[in-house]
Amino acid sequence: MKIIAVIPARYASTRFPAKLMQDLGGKTIILRTYQAAINTHLFDDVFVVTDSDIIYNEITSNGGKTIMSVKEHESGSDRIAEAVANLDVDIVVNVQGDEPFIDKDSLQKLISVYHSDVNKNIDLASLMREINDESEIQNPNNVKVVVDQTNFALYFSRSVIPYPREKNVGVRYFQHIGIYAFRKQALLDFYALPMQSLEASEKLEQLRYLEFGKRIKMVETTHVGIGIDTPEDLEKARLLL
Repeated sequence: MKIIAVIPARYASTRFPAKLMQDLGGKTIILRTYQAAINTHLFDDVFVVTDSDIIYNEITSNGGKTIMSVKEHESGSDRIAEAVANLDVDIVVNVQGDEPFIDKDSLQKLISVYHSDVNKNIDLASLMREINDESEIQNPNNVKVVVDQTNFALYFSRSVIPYPREKNVGVRYFQHIGIYAFRKQALLDFYALPMQSLEASEKLEQLRYLEFGKRIKMVETTHVGIGIDTPEDLEKARLLL
């Protein structure tokens, strides 16, 4: 299998404008993320996908590979699908551009599910981590996922799922971590399919896959990503270097 990493990178950001171009220990956030993805040695190739000339020039001037988006896109899947449509690739891993501290072990677990998927039952794979704190479970910004006995996703929601009508029955709650490994065809199918009511209601693109019968394999991790969404996050990240 040919496996690549794609890093969607928008210059505009509502909460933290131009955050990917902020300095983090002498390099921009997006360049650090790109180099960290390469340094995992998990991928046959790594690309940044962007609609910004500034980000495009930042990566290419440092010897990296960049694909310019042709269209405006509503979701990360759309942006990635357009970028990889003409690439000879089997598995596409979506790496978050604002998480320069990449956890290699989690990515390795994500990729490994495809090596044993001889019948190609998996359309895409993603990460989840167990949460126990009640405020985390209740927080609508933490997307929850419920899975079947073989860890295929049944549903994703901002609501508490499952609803705890009965206590002490051994239910585990999982937060969805939005890093994906896609089969290329699943991405292309997504790009061609219209948004349905569940996705529109929850504002969760992964529901489009479920609504059209795609199978999402969930992989459990204990890693908590360090994303940079605010200037305060950037200051914390600088302390980690």
